[in-house]
Amino acid sequence: MLKWVDKLGYNCIINKIMKVKFWGTRGSIPSPGKNTVKYGGNTTCVEVIPKNGKEIIIDAGSGIRLMVDKIISEGIKEISLLLTHSHWDHIQGFPFFTPIYNDNFSLNIYGVSPTFERLLDILKGQMDFIYWPVKFEHIGANVNFKKIDNSGISIDNVKINSIMTNHPLETHAFKFEESGKVFIFMTDNELDHLHTAKVPYKKHLEFVKDADVLVHDAQYKKEEMKKFKGWGHSSWQEVVSFAKKAGVKKLYLTHYDPDRNDLEVDKIIKEANKMAGDSLTVRGAIEGESFEI
Repeated sequence: MLKWVDKLGYNCIINKIMKVKFWGTRGSIPSPGKNTVKYGGNTTCVEVIPKNGKEIIIDAGSGIRLMVDKIISEGIKEISLLLTHSHWDHIQGFPFFTPIYNDNFSLNIYGVSPTFERLLDILKGQMDFIYWPVKFEHIGANVNFKKIDNSGISIDNVKINSIMTNHPLETHAFKFEESGKVFIFMTDNELDHLHTAKVPYKKHLEFVKDADVLVHDAQYKKEEMKKFKGWGHSSWQEVVSFAKKAGVKKLYLTHYDPDRNDLEVDKIIKEANKMAGDSLTVRGAIEGESFEI
Protein backbone atom coordinates (compact mmCIF):
# COMPACT_ATOMS: atom_id res chain seq x y z
CA MET A 1 0.00 0.00 0.00
CA LEU A 2 1.34 3.43 -1.00
CA LYS A 3 0.28 6.73 0.53
CA TRP A 4 0.55 10.15 -1.06
CA VAL A 5 -0.86 13.66 -0.73
CA ASP A 6 -2.77 15.16 -3.65
CA LYS A 7 -2.61 18.77 -4.84
CA LEU A 8 -5.36 19.80 -2.43
CA GLY A 9 -3.52 18.35 0.54
CA TYR A 10 -5.74 15.32 1.07
CA ASN A 11 -4.27 11.97 2.07
CA CYS A 12 -4.68 9.36 -0.63
CA ILE A 13 -4.00 5.62 -0.49
CA ILE A 14 -3.10 3.41 -3.42
CA ASN A 15 -3.87 -0.30 -3.02
CA LYS A 16 -2.28 -3.12 -4.96
CA ILE A 17 -5.65 -4.88 -5.13
CA MET A 18 -9.36 -4.16 -4.73
CA LYS A 19 -10.61 -4.23 -1.13
CA VAL A 20 -14.15 -4.69 0.19
CA LYS A 21 -15.49 -4.14 3.71
CA PHE A 22 -18.89 -4.82 5.26
CA TRP A 23 -20.31 -2.02 7.40
CA GLY A 24 -23.88 -3.34 7.52
CA THR A 25 -25.13 -6.87 6.83
CA ARG A 26 -28.68 -6.99 8.21
CA GLY A 27 -31.91 -6.85 6.22
CA SER A 28 -35.17 -4.98 6.79
CA ILE A 29 -34.42 -3.21 10.08
CA PRO A 30 -31.43 -2.75 12.42
CA SER A 31 -31.29 -5.54 14.99
CA PRO A 32 -28.67 -4.72 17.64
CA GLY A 33 -28.27 -6.91 20.69
CA LYS A 34 -26.34 -9.74 22.30
CA ASN A 35 -27.66 -12.28 19.76
CA THR A 36 -26.37 -10.44 16.68
CA VAL A 37 -22.90 -9.39 17.86
CA LYS A 38 -20.93 -11.67 15.52
CA TYR A 39 -22.57 -10.93 12.18
CA GLY A 40 -23.83 -7.45 13.05
CA GLY A 41 -27.10 -5.64 13.46
CA ASN A 42 -26.72 -2.69 11.10
CA THR A 43 -28.48 -2.58 7.74
CA THR A 44 -26.79 -2.68 4.38
CA CYS A 45 -23.62 -0.74 3.66
CA VAL A 46 -20.55 -2.03 1.82
CA GLU A 47 -17.30 -0.22 1.09
CA VAL A 48 -15.33 -0.89 -2.09
CA ILE A 49 -11.80 0.49 -2.38
CA PRO A 50 -10.21 0.08 -5.83
CA LYS A 51 -6.47 0.09 -6.47
CA ASN A 52 -6.32 3.87 -6.58
CA GLY A 53 -7.84 4.17 -3.12
CA LYS A 54 -10.94 6.13 -4.12
CA GLU A 55 -13.91 5.54 -1.84
CA ILE A 56 -16.98 3.78 -3.27
CA ILE A 57 -19.88 2.87 -0.99
CA ILE A 58 -22.85 0.66 -1.82
CA ASP A 59 -26.06 1.65 -0.01
CA ALA A 60 -26.60 3.88 2.99
CA GLY A 61 -28.23 1.62 5.53
CA SER A 62 -27.54 2.25 9.21
CA GLY A 63 -24.06 0.77 8.74
CA ILE A 64 -22.87 3.89 6.92
CA ARG A 65 -22.81 5.74 10.24
CA LEU A 66 -19.96 3.48 11.38
CA MET A 67 -17.81 4.83 8.54
CA VAL A 68 -17.74 8.39 9.86
CA ASP A 69 -14.62 7.97 12.02
CA LYS A 70 -12.70 6.51 9.08
CA ILE A 71 -13.77 9.30 6.74
CA ILE A 72 -12.64 11.93 9.23
CA SER A 73 -9.40 10.29 10.40
CA GLU A 74 -8.20 9.58 6.86
CA GLY A 75 -9.13 13.02 5.59
CA ILE A 76 -11.37 11.66 2.85
CA LYS A 77 -13.10 14.52 1.07
CA GLU A 78 -15.02 12.76 -1.68
CA ILE A 79 -16.91 9.48 -2.02
CA SER A 80 -19.14 7.81 -4.59
CA LEU A 81 -22.35 6.30 -3.20
CA LEU A 82 -24.18 3.68 -5.28
CA LEU A 83 -27.77 3.00 -4.24
CA THR A 84 -29.31 -0.34 -5.16
CA HIS A 85 -32.82 0.96 -4.38
CA SER A 86 -34.67 3.19 -1.97
CA HIS A 87 -36.21 0.83 0.56
CA TRP A 88 -35.56 2.28 3.98
CA ASP A 89 -33.02 -0.30 5.17
CA HIS A 90 -30.78 0.83 2.30
CA ILE A 91 -31.00 4.60 2.84
CA GLN A 92 -31.92 5.13 6.53
CA GLY A 93 -28.33 5.85 7.58
CA PHE A 94 -27.93 8.77 5.16
CA PRO A 95 -29.00 11.56 7.57
CA PHE A 96 -26.57 10.15 10.19
CA PHE A 97 -23.58 10.22 7.82
CA THR A 98 -22.15 13.45 9.25
CA PRO A 99 -19.65 14.24 6.43
CA ILE A 100 -22.65 15.44 4.37
CA TYR A 101 -22.90 18.44 6.71
CA ASN A 102 -19.32 19.49 5.89
CA ASP A 103 -18.88 22.22 3.28
CA ASN A 104 -15.58 20.69 2.17
CA PHE A 105 -17.03 17.27 1.41
CA SER A 106 -18.24 16.02 -1.99
CA LEU A 107 -20.72 13.22 -2.51
CA ASN A 108 -21.49 11.63 -5.88
CA ILE A 109 -24.72 9.63 -5.65
CA TYR A 110 -25.32 7.05 -8.38
CA GLY A 111 -28.56 5.30 -9.24
CA VAL A 112 -30.20 3.37 -12.05
CA SER A 113 -33.56 4.29 -13.60
CA PRO A 114 -36.24 4.51 -12.38
CA THR A 115 -34.67 4.91 -8.91
CA PHE A 116 -32.33 7.59 -10.25
CA GLU A 117 -35.11 9.95 -11.24
CA ARG A 118 -36.58 9.75 -7.72
CA LEU A 119 -33.39 9.96 -5.68
CA LEU A 120 -33.53 13.64 -4.78
CA ASP A 121 -37.17 13.45 -3.69
CA ILE A 122 -36.53 10.24 -1.74
CA LEU A 123 -33.58 11.58 0.23
CA LYS A 124 -35.28 14.92 0.80
CA GLY A 125 -38.43 13.13 1.93
CA GLN A 126 -36.82 11.15 4.72
CA MET A 127 -35.14 14.36 5.93
CA ASP A 128 -38.41 16.25 6.09
CA PHE A 129 -38.67 18.25 9.33
CA ILE A 130 -41.40 15.88 10.54
CA TYR A 131 -38.79 13.10 10.72
CA TRP A 132 -35.42 14.89 10.96
CA PRO A 133 -34.25 18.29 12.26
CA VAL A 134 -32.01 19.22 9.29
CA LYS A 135 -33.50 19.52 5.82
CA PHE A 136 -31.68 18.09 2.83
CA GLU A 137 -31.32 21.63 1.42
CA HIS A 138 -29.28 22.62 4.47
CA ILE A 139 -26.56 19.97 4.26
CA GLY A 140 -23.22 21.54 3.41
CA ALA A 141 -21.64 18.95 1.15
CA ASN A 142 -21.43 19.28 -2.61
CA VAL A 143 -23.90 16.62 -3.78
CA ASN A 144 -24.01 15.40 -7.37
CA PHE A 145 -26.56 12.91 -8.74
CA LYS A 146 -25.25 10.67 -11.51
CA LYS A 147 -27.04 8.05 -13.59
CA ILE A 148 -25.80 4.56 -14.39
CA ASP A 149 -27.10 3.72 -17.86
CA ASN A 150 -27.11 0.49 -19.85
CA SER A 151 -23.47 0.88 -20.87
CA GLY A 152 -22.34 1.18 -17.26
CA ILE A 153 -19.93 3.71 -15.81
CA SER A 154 -16.26 3.98 -14.92
CA ILE A 155 -14.98 5.42 -11.67
CA ASP A 156 -11.21 5.85 -11.92
CA ASN A 157 -10.58 2.75 -14.06
CA VAL A 158 -13.16 0.61 -12.27
CA LYS A 159 -15.87 -0.55 -14.66
CA ILE A 160 -19.29 -0.77 -13.00
CA ASN A 161 -22.31 -2.41 -14.62
CA SER A 162 -25.77 -3.06 -13.23
CA ILE A 163 -28.66 -5.46 -13.65
CA MET A 164 -32.18 -5.38 -12.26
CA THR A 165 -32.99 -7.92 -9.55
CA ASN A 166 -36.26 -9.64 -8.71
CA HIS A 167 -37.67 -7.42 -5.99
CA PRO A 168 -41.04 -5.64 -5.56
CA LEU A 169 -39.33 -2.25 -5.89
CA GLU A 170 -36.96 -1.72 -8.82
CA THR A 171 -33.57 -2.77 -7.47
CA HIS A 172 -30.19 -3.21 -9.14
CA ALA A 173 -27.12 -5.33 -8.52
CA PHE A 174 -23.66 -3.95 -9.27
CA LYS A 175 -20.65 -5.59 -10.93
CA PHE A 176 -17.17 -4.12 -10.33
CA GLU A 177 -14.37 -5.03 -12.74
CA GLU A 178 -10.76 -3.98 -12.26
CA SER A 179 -7.54 -5.55 -13.55
CA GLY A 180 -9.29 -8.78 -14.47
CA LYS A 181 -10.98 -9.19 -11.07
CA VAL A 182 -14.77 -9.23 -10.66
CA PHE A 183 -16.76 -8.37 -7.55
CA ILE A 184 -20.58 -8.46 -7.56
CA PHE A 185 -23.03 -7.15 -4.99
CA MET A 186 -26.54 -8.52 -5.52
CA THR A 187 -28.99 -7.74 -2.73
CA ASP A 188 -32.80 -8.01 -2.54
CA ASN A 189 -33.10 -10.66 -5.24
CA GLU A 190 -35.60 -13.52 -5.18
CA LEU A 191 -34.25 -16.66 -6.84
CA ASP A 192 -36.77 -19.16 -5.47
CA HIS A 193 -39.83 -18.32 -7.58
CA LEU A 194 -38.65 -18.20 -11.19
CA HIS A 195 -42.13 -18.17 -12.71
CA THR A 196 -42.79 -14.73 -11.19
CA ALA A 197 -39.32 -13.30 -11.91
CA LYS A 198 -38.97 -9.96 -13.69
CA VAL A 199 -35.46 -10.90 -14.82
CA PRO A 200 -34.81 -14.36 -16.32
CA TYR A 201 -32.63 -16.66 -14.22
CA LYS A 202 -30.31 -17.20 -17.17
CA LYS A 203 -29.66 -13.47 -17.45
CA HIS A 204 -28.63 -13.30 -13.80
CA LEU A 205 -26.38 -16.33 -14.28
CA GLU A 206 -24.63 -14.61 -17.17
CA PHE A 207 -24.17 -11.45 -15.08
CA VAL A 208 -22.36 -13.24 -12.24
CA LYS A 209 -20.59 -15.91 -14.34
CA ASP A 210 -17.09 -16.73 -13.06
CA ALA A 211 -17.07 -13.84 -10.58
CA ASP A 212 -14.23 -13.85 -8.08
CA VAL A 213 -16.60 -12.81 -5.28
CA LEU A 214 -20.39 -12.64 -5.16
CA VAL A 215 -22.22 -11.08 -2.21
CA HIS A 216 -25.87 -12.10 -2.35
CA ASP A 217 -29.04 -11.63 -0.33
CA ALA A 218 -29.90 -14.80 1.64
CA GLN A 219 -32.51 -13.57 4.07
CA TYR A 220 -34.53 -16.77 4.33
CA LYS A 221 -34.37 -20.55 4.57
CA LYS A 222 -35.97 -22.75 1.91
CA GLU A 223 -38.75 -23.82 4.28
CA GLU A 224 -39.66 -20.16 4.91
CA MET A 225 -40.09 -19.16 1.28
CA LYS A 226 -43.76 -20.15 0.99
CA LYS A 227 -44.59 -17.58 3.66
CA PHE A 228 -42.44 -14.88 2.09
CA LYS A 229 -43.10 -15.49 -1.60
CA GLY A 230 -42.88 -12.27 -3.59
CA TRP A 231 -41.06 -10.31 -0.88
CA GLY A 232 -37.95 -10.12 -3.07
CA HIS A 233 -35.42 -12.15 -1.05
CA SER A 234 -33.79 -15.54 -1.51
CA SER A 235 -33.26 -18.68 0.50
CA TRP A 236 -29.63 -19.45 1.21
CA GLN A 237 -30.06 -22.83 -0.51
CA GLU A 238 -31.04 -21.23 -3.82
CA VAL A 239 -28.19 -18.72 -3.54
CA VAL A 240 -25.62 -21.49 -3.12
CA SER A 241 -27.09 -23.39 -6.08
CA PHE A 242 -27.06 -20.22 -8.17
CA ALA A 243 -23.43 -19.41 -7.34
CA LYS A 244 -22.32 -22.97 -8.17
CA LYS A 245 -24.06 -22.92 -11.54
CA ALA A 246 -22.42 -19.57 -12.36
CA GLY A 247 -18.93 -20.76 -11.49
CA VAL A 248 -18.47 -18.17 -8.74
CA LYS A 249 -15.24 -18.65 -6.76
CA LYS A 250 -16.34 -17.25 -3.39
CA LEU A 251 -19.81 -16.46 -2.07
CA TYR A 252 -20.77 -14.24 0.85
CA LEU A 253 -24.30 -14.53 2.21
CA THR A 254 -25.76 -11.28 3.55
CA HIS A 255 -28.97 -9.32 4.30
CA TYR A 256 -29.79 -11.56 7.23
CA ASP A 257 -33.32 -11.63 8.56
CA PRO A 258 -33.55 -9.32 11.59
CA ASP A 259 -34.78 -12.26 13.71
CA ARG A 260 -31.86 -14.50 12.70
CA ASN A 261 -29.38 -14.82 15.58
CA ASP A 262 -25.66 -15.59 15.34
CA LEU A 263 -26.03 -19.27 16.18
CA GLU A 264 -28.60 -19.70 13.41
CA VAL A 265 -26.36 -17.94 10.89
CA ASP A 266 -23.41 -20.11 11.98
CA LYS A 267 -25.50 -23.20 11.23
CA ILE A 268 -26.57 -21.82 7.83
CA ILE A 269 -22.97 -21.12 6.80
CA LYS A 270 -21.89 -24.59 7.88
CA GLU A 271 -24.69 -26.23 5.91
CA ALA A 272 -24.07 -23.96 2.93
CA ASN A 273 -20.45 -25.08 2.70
CA LYS A 274 -21.53 -28.72 2.78
CA MET A 275 -23.91 -28.02 -0.07
CA ALA A 276 -21.26 -26.06 -2.00
CA GLY A 277 -18.71 -28.87 -1.97
CA ASP A 278 -15.17 -28.27 -3.19
CA SER A 279 -16.08 -25.98 -6.09
CA LEU A 280 -17.28 -23.01 -4.03
CA THR A 281 -16.30 -21.31 -0.77
CA VAL A 282 -19.17 -19.83 1.26
CA ARG A 283 -18.80 -17.22 3.98
CA GLY A 284 -21.22 -15.20 6.06
CA ALA A 285 -20.85 -11.44 5.73
CA ILE A 286 -19.65 -10.04 9.07
CA GLU A 287 -20.01 -6.40 10.03
CA GLY A 288 -16.51 -4.91 10.20
CA GLU A 289 -14.91 -7.69 8.16
CA SER A 290 -12.90 -6.91 5.03
CA PHE A 291 -11.41 -8.98 2.25
CA GLU A 292 -9.23 -8.52 -0.81
CA ILE A 293 -9.84 -9.51 -4.41
